[in-house]
Amino acid sequence: MTPRVLVDATAVPADRGGLVRYVDGLVGALDRAGADLAVVCQRADADRYGKIAPRARILTGPPAIASRGARLVWEQTGIPVLARRVAAQVIHAPYYSIPLHSGLPTVATVHDVTWFTEPELQGDLKASFFRAATRTAVRDSARVVVPSKATRDELVRLLAADSTRVDVAYHGVDRHLFHEPSEQEVARAAGRLGLHGRPYVAFLGAFEPRKNVPNLVRGFGQAVRDLPSPPALVLASAAGWSDEVDAAISELPVTVRVVRPGYLSFADLPGFLGGAVVVAFPSRGEGFGLPVLEAMACGAPVLTTHRTSLPEVGGEAVAYTEPDAESIRDALKALLESEERRDALAAAGIARSREFTWEASAEAHLASYERAVDQ
Repeated sequence: MTPRVLVDATAVPADRGGLVRYVDGLVGALDRAGADLAVVCQRADADRYGKIAPRARILTGPPAIASRGARLVWEQTGIPVLARRVAAQVIHAPYYSIPLHSGLPTVATVHDVTWFTEPELQGDLKASFFRAATRTAVRDSARVVVPSKATRDELVRLLAADSTRVDVAYHGVDRHLFHEPSEQEVARAAGRLGLHGRPYVAFLGAFEPRKNVPNLVRGFGQAVRDLPSPPALVLASAAGWSDEVDAAISELPVTVRVVRPGYLSFADLPGFLGGAVVVAFPSRGEGFGLPVLEAMACGAPVLTTHRTSLPEVGGEAVAYTEPDAESIRDALKALLESEERRDALAAAGIARSREFTWEASAEAHLASYERAVDQ
């Protein structure tokens, strides 16, 4: 019998980014697998988790935990109380930080180690917090879950983590949200972007430094500047740093169009990704690379980097580049010039994306919970 698990979803932000898709996808799959599950979340998320996991017990924290500082304090006091109330046997902390004195084995998810490998790309305060939280999770958790072998290997290399306590659980892709789009979905997304049939290269993600958007802008500009009818570059991002992106855009010739639509609804993402000539994600490092997987599932030819976990996700179904602007220029230009290559990547990406399911991820997490209880 699987242990009763309390999943702490209180850190899930409102932006529906990668952390949300991880927690939502995992919780739903755990519920479908028959896991003995309780989920604690913020009050605004209670209805959503009730629908995602109808068999689970849904608990809510106090309103104050909408603030990060208050949430981190409450994590140390409130989570242990709720765990005892529901007779949990293990706590899953899916976002680095863990309750330290719960009296129960804890499984922590460490998503990536770029806080250590590229600290210059992170804000000082934020990086300090995540480095401390990661060290604590590696030291004090019964088990650590990571989304890729690359992240596991980096934890062992950088923090001397005990590899026998680190479990790899790949993310999955929600095929209801991310699927091959219909012609109507493609047309609707293009219309909302103001493109109306004009081809475009797509980026979806935060404008944080490791996503390497300025070099994407520069490389794209160099790749298309001499084309008679160049595609547009669409940079879709809900939030993030953008001064360097603005500077890179300002350097482009007037013939090169960049569209910055801000947040796109989930309903528009299949059409946006699947309708792109290329989806470019030239990140300097990822713990997994969910945007690459989701673009593949939408039938997009994907260009990414051969860094950290990204080859584990893309395999031979994506094109690769180094992260500098000149390499991005050459790789983009080659893809834009070969419809045959783009079609082959699109087909291969769809096939490979089917190998990543939340059901398989839930199975790996359940095994980690059982190991945590048995240690």
